[in-house]
Amino acid sequence: MTRVLIADDEPLVRAGVRTILSTDPQITVVAEAADGREAVDAVRRHRPDIAVLDIRMPGLDGIAAAAQIRQIAPSTGLIVLTTFGEDEYILRALSGGVAGFLTKSGDPEELLAGVRAVSDGAAYLSPKVAARVVAHLANSGLRSAADSRAGARTRVEALTVRERQVLALLGTGLTNGQIARRLNVVEGTIKAHVSSILATLDVDNRAAAAVVAYEAGLVAPDTAGQNRPR
Repeated sequence: MTRVLIADDEPLVRAGVRTILSTDPQITVVAEAADGREAVDAVRRHRPDIAVLDIRMPGLDGIAAAAQIRQIAPSTGLIVLTTFGEDEYILRALSGGVAGFLTKSGDPEELLAGVRAVSDGAAYLSPKVAARVVAHLANSGLRSAADSRAGARTRVEALTVRERQVLALLGTGLTNGQIARRLNVVEGTIKAHVSSILATLDVDNRAAAAVVAYEAGLVAPDTAGQNRPR
């Protein structure tokens, strides 16, 4: 059973998220919070497997709450809910250990897929979020030309052929075990590949590696999550 905390300052959004998650008998909502501070306190009390956080909340926003949650409960997987116009928040969250990025306007199945993926130790980027982040990185001044699409392709060329295969599958939201089955190898081999990929790409987590996969064209944004078994 995957135990989930929902944090959003809008009661209707919390109710909607709870309703969607309730359609999966393997997911249970153990707590709700109306702001970031309540979310951190709820994590201390309930130790959920997953925290679904609105990226903008009064007092303590989702990114700041995520940072505190990582300190007090590093095993709790972090997912943020975003709306359009919050790309810079997403970039901050990428470096803060957040593993899942979903839009409030996305398909309900994306929420379920995201919770399942992060619960399994994978990363999940909503197709809409992936497309926006890649475009934002390519067009903004937050990154140099070396980190544009061409730069991402250059970084990926430093990987072995097998590591590029693993990165492409990681970018679609598959876990190490699922990638191992897809490539007919043992899971420990995939874990070693992922560690090498993160080091070679100089990124801190799977979500950031997935963004590089999108930038390099290894994964099309509209295919994110489509390889995950239901």
